[in-house]
Amino acid sequence: MLRSGGARSLARSVIRSNTLPSTRNTSQLTSRVSKPHIPLSGRLNQSTSLALTAYRPLSTSLQRCAVAPPKHPESPYDNIDKKHEKDVAKDELEPHPEEVGLASSVHQVFQEKGVPETEKDEDMLAGVYSDIKTIKETFALNEVPREAFFVGLAGVIPYLATSASTVYLAWDINHASMDGHGFLLSGESAELLLHILEPLQIGYGAVIISFLGAIHWGLEWAKYGGEHGYRRYAYGVFAPAVAWPTLLLPIEYALISQFTAFTFLYFADARACVRGWTPHWYMTYRFVLTFVVGASIVISLIGRGQIADKISRLPGPADRLRALRETQMEEIEKEERERRARIVAKDEEEEDDADED
Repeated sequence: MLRSGGARSLARSVIRSNTLPSTRNTSQLTSRVSKPHIPLSGRLNQSTSLALTAYRPLSTSLQRCAVAPPKHPESPYDNIDKKHEKDVAKDELEPHPEEVGLASSVHQVFQEKGVPETEKDEDMLAGVYSDIKTIKETFALNEVPREAFFVGLAGVIPYLATSASTVYLAWDINHASMDGHGFLLSGESAELLLHILEPLQIGYGAVIISFLGAIHWGLEWAKYGGEHGYRRYAYGVFAPAVAWPTLLLPIEYALISQFTAFTFLYFADARACVRGWTPHWYMTYRFVLTFVVGASIVISLIGRGQIADKISRLPGPADRLRALRETQMEEIEKEERERRARIVAKDEEEEDDADED
């Protein structure tokens, strides 16, 4: 058990200090047990031995362990190298205060002393690679049916085309204002084409927003995820109610309103997907398409912002309604003036006829 020299020395000191007291205690206990005048019989001897065993001190067990012969005489762990112990005893401990610190007590638990800890090479671009991988997996859309994937990508082509055309026409208008002539088109032609693109982009956006709401009507009729009634029909009602009034707004406000509508519908579709009202891939599918549409709208707004003070704004539907109201008011006033003139003329005729009579 005690294989080291220090442990054996401790055992010997404990045995020597407890040998005499233990012997004295044993003799006192024996005298106390042997005092009663009871015949010595087998039962008395048995009870006396039990009492001695019950009050036997710990040092007796240590004595037996120390004097007992080793179970494995040939084992090198039971042989004490006294010469080595003397040599170790002659060595003096040298103080090294520079090695003592807050981490000195745990330093050698994890590594060897004197061996510098190797620093792990950290890849500074590991986070960037992880983000790129996540984006790649998101835009891959492997779980989306191929038909829906290709049709959805075809649906964002008009947005990309109108946005790219807006940016180019804005650049051509700026080029014409600085150099006096455009790159491919004149300033007037580029402005005219830009005004033609405005209703196309806004009208197409209103159609797409209405279509996104109508999808939920189809899912309700197919009973996908159960029947939910008016809660799911509300998606199809809310979408066109928000989309079509944007046609009456100026182009910048219309684009901002449709961007907000696309974002709100995406979050609504994501919540419906979590509830199980749509296929599990629909949320990612909608995110990719909404991202492309939103980026196209932002690009269009940036392009138009560069030429806001260089082009004239065509009258929108609201301007046309205002002009129509003004025209109607003018016509009503004109009719009122003519009616009053006829009444005055009639009164004058009647007065003239009365004077002649």
